[in-house]
Amino acid sequence: MTEIPVTSLTIGIAATPDDRRRLARLLGDTEAFLIVSSVDQARQFLDIVGSPESTVITTLPEPPATPAPVPAPLRVDSDRRVLRWQDREVGLTPLEHDFLNCLVGSPGQVWTYKQLHLEVWGNEHLGRGSDLHSVVRRVRRKLAGLGTSARIQSVRGVGFRFASH
Repeated sequence: MTEIPVTSLTIGIAATPDDRRRLARLLGDTEAFLIVSSVDQARQFLDIVGSPESTVITTLPEPPATPAPVPAPLRVDSDRRVLRWQDREVGLTPLEHDFLNCLVGSPGQVWTYKQLHLEVWGNEHLGRGSDLHSVVRRVRRKLAGLGTSARIQSVRGVGFRFASH
C-alpha cells in the first residue's frame, strides 16, 4: 500500500496589504501557506477544506508579477502616506494609499474589482461598488490637483489600471 505524503499548511492573518507582504516574506520558506486578512476568512477557508462533501473551491487572484518601476517622479510614499510628484505632494487616506499601491505597483495591469477588494478592503464584497468608485474619484482628483499626466483608467465591467503617459 502506498502512503500519501502529508503536507502542513500554515495560515497567517494580516489586516493590511503591507502586513500581508511582510508575512509572505517571513513565511517564504514554509512548504505551504495561506494568508488571509481576518479570522473570519480563515474560518471560511477551514470550513470549505474541512468538509469533504463540499464542492466549492475558492481561489485567490494571482499576485501581480514583479512590479514595474513607477515612472519618476510620481511615487507613493508609504512611510508618510502621501503621493509625491515633482516638488508637490498630497496626503492619502489609508484606502487611497492601498488602492494606489496596487495600481502604481504594476502600471498598465488591469486590476479587477474583486482583486482590488481583496487587496484594499480584505474581502470579496463587491455590492454596488460605490465604495471602490468613491476612492477612484478621490484619487483622480488628487492626481489632477498635482498636475501629473498619470491617470486611473476604467476598464468597463472589469476594473481599473494605472496609466503614466
